[in-house]
Amino acid sequence: MYGEKMPAADDRPTIKVAAVSWPGVELEPVATPPDTGGGEKPGRSRRGRLLLAGGLTAAVLAAGVGVGAYAYAGDVPRGTTVLGTELGGRSRADAARALRAELERRAETLNAPLTVTVGEKKTELKPADVGLAIDVDATVAAAAAADAHAVSRLVGSRTVEPVVTVDPARLEAALRKAMGSQGREMTMPAIIWTGTTPKPVYPKPALTVDTAGATEALTSGWLAARPVTVPLVEKWPATTREEVDRLVAELARPAVSAPVTLTTDGGSVTIPPAAIARSLRFSADDAGTLTPRVDVKRLRAALGGKLATLEVEPRDAGLTISGGKPKVVPSRAGRQVDAAALGPALLAVLPRSTGRSVSAELKPAAPELTEAALAELGIKERVSTFTTRFPGGLSSPRSQNIVQAAKDVDGTIVKPGEIFSLNGHTGERGYDQGYQDAPTIVGGKLVPGVGGGVSQFTTTLFNATYYAGMQDVEHKPHSFYFSRYPAVIESTIFWPQLDFKFRNNTPHGVLIDTSYTSSTITVSIWSTKIYDSVKTEYGPRRNITQPKTVYLKPGPDCIAAAGSVGFAQDAYRVIKKDGKVIKREKFSWRYDPEPRFICAPEPGA
Repeated sequence: MYGEKMPAADDRPTIKVAAVSWPGVELEPVATPPDTGGGEKPGRSRRGRLLLAGGLTAAVLAAGVGVGAYAYAGDVPRGTTVLGTELGGRSRADAARALRAELERRAETLNAPLTVTVGEKKTELKPADVGLAIDVDATVAAAAAADAHAVSRLVGSRTVEPVVTVDPARLEAALRKAMGSQGREMTMPAIIWTGTTPKPVYPKPALTVDTAGATEALTSGWLAARPVTVPLVEKWPATTREEVDRLVAELARPAVSAPVTLTTDGGSVTIPPAAIARSLRFSADDAGTLTPRVDVKRLRAALGGKLATLEVEPRDAGLTISGGKPKVVPSRAGRQVDAAALGPALLAVLPRSTGRSVSAELKPAAPELTEAALAELGIKERVSTFTTRFPGGLSSPRSQNIVQAAKDVDGTIVKPGEIFSLNGHTGERGYDQGYQDAPTIVGGKLVPGVGGGVSQFTTTLFNATYYAGMQDVEHKPHSFYFSRYPAVIESTIFWPQLDFKFRNNTPHGVLIDTSYTSSTITVSIWSTKIYDSVKTEYGPRRNITQPKTVYLKPGPDCIAAAGSVGFAQDAYRVIKKDGKVIKREKFSWRYDPEPRFICAPEPGA
């Protein structure tokens, strides 16, 4: 073989053989005499040995090629199983058919309700209700990609876990429902103002389910047909109590310690501490990171006419309702302080005790919404309206708070895709913003609080958007039931923890129009009607509980209450279009029994 050219490389596997026993061939042993000093040794000729060796090698190579072809047959490595089913040596299509057949055999087990314990509550989840399923094609792809070298393909084995899919939103909703009253919402950190006094709102953790961990536990429990336990975990906001205190000490308090001088090319104005307090906001994002900023729009409103001598505010095109039809209010260009630069500049000097002055440039300011852009929004007809009644007449502080909130929101235009936030729109509802003390629920009882009654406006606005078919983003019903509100379909609000938000999920703009009488508040939504009807269907009340009687210490802060029963109920929003039901949404709530509060010493005490 010496001098021969090497064969061209090919893609056949190489089989390493340490020792070969060839059945059926016996070689005659050959005695080896002493070396006589040269020449051929007695016995077989060298040529004969070479021929035998060459034939043996060829046989081994031929066997290796056959074994390699066997080992590498099919898309899935031999010895690969999924759910106990052998998929090795098969094409992807055959493997998929085999796996589907196995799933059909296991259908009864895989479709059976899964027992899940969330915290201390036990429930059953149907796999289909949360989107639990095995992705056959993805599982076969994973099996085909299993790492297996040649020898392993011959004598080894491996188990590939199936690829399981789940609907995260449906699973989270099911787990939250199972969690019930065991959980609690996260208290976001904040710094709020009472006049010019900053007050910290310290973070508190949410008690909730760990969705990622629950998904893993649910997947493995489903495949093994065993009960699943999902513990409740604490989830803390990113900003700590210590960081809130640091922001109060290093920014909030120094910020209102003295005025700031604002100088422009058109003159100067003094920004007093009260205006600073109204415009210095501390906002937490979804993770609970608290970030300070200066809201120039609120600053401008707090300065009132002071800036009016220096700048001309642009005015967006708007709509008013006149004669039952929307009427356009023209836009107007203006000349204003550069807000993008002024906010950070003010934020930089507020911690200082000296050098409290900033300069700003007056720039042309175009309206955000022109008449042409407004016309394209398609706001042309009333699509919903909702009215609630309030007691006490317009002179009561509670009624004044409702009216003030209505004025703050009246005329607001929400563009397609935008999310409207009531807290974000009004900001803090304090004395400086025209709100008064009125009863509000704190700690399960009525106490005086600034802005009390705004929840009635929130409920009215929520219902108007609900019956317009808008997407509910955030709302929370009251802990107690009040007969002046529709059960379940109502919302409370509390700055800054509780908000009401909706998304304009239509291709048209939305106008919020508010009006009031001496005993009612009304919110109407104007847009382009896209649904035939939006109605509510109620399930029966259940788990009815009676209120208890609580005696409170008499005094100006004690507010008596007649009490109300507690109950759970479901409400279904049914939306029809073109004569068909296109959406049926479930809203559920559990009301606590409101105690009967009596402002008197307990009898016999």
